[in-house]
Amino acid sequence: MIAIIKYNGGNVNSVQNALDRLNVTTIITDDADIIKNADKIIFPGVGEASSTMKILKEKGLDILIPTLQQPVLGICLGMQLMCSDNEEGNTTGMGIFDIKVKKFPVENIVPHMGWNSVSDFKSPVFSGIEEACDAYFVHSFYCELSEHTTSVCDYILPFSASLQKDNFYAMQFHPEKSGEMGSQLLHNFLKLTS
Repeated sequence: MIAIIKYNGGNVNSVQNALDRLNVTTIITDDADIIKNADKIIFPGVGEASSTMKILKEKGLDILIPTLQQPVLGICLGMQLMCSDNEEGNTTGMGIFDIKVKKFPVENIVPHMGWNSVSDFKSPVFSGIEEACDAYFVHSFYCELSEHTTSVCDYILPFSASLQKDNFYAMQFHPEKSGEMGSQLLHNFLKLTS
């Protein structure tokens, strides 16, 4: 079973729809027992960091998520909340990735929205995906490059388009909105073993 974490963030239903197209059964839930026992977890998100962390804390999910042993995929805000610090709302994240999330320079067009090239793949979730392919982004904050960076995008400056540490995978872009590339990435994630 694939659990999609439920909270106040948007985009949960579009992630479920993308997995439906792959003939995968999912459940949208904030139940800790269901999440702990799922085969894989997807933590999607569109929203504001501090208010989302507040809801995760109210449900104890900020403590649960970092302890999960099965493959976990964070998307967009989900990825950012897996990091240590976020300039949006001066938010302390879950610290899975010891990375700062910063706001793009204000003198440039923000948010970074639309299709952009992703390259420098260093994760099994990119298996069968052509280098420098396009993915769909919508974000005003970015994750710095680090030892956990598994792909790079350039908008104003180079940033982490994806991250991986142990069983935790994360994407700044939206695979559920990224056409064939995104479908392949979700398919690869679903094939991962713990």
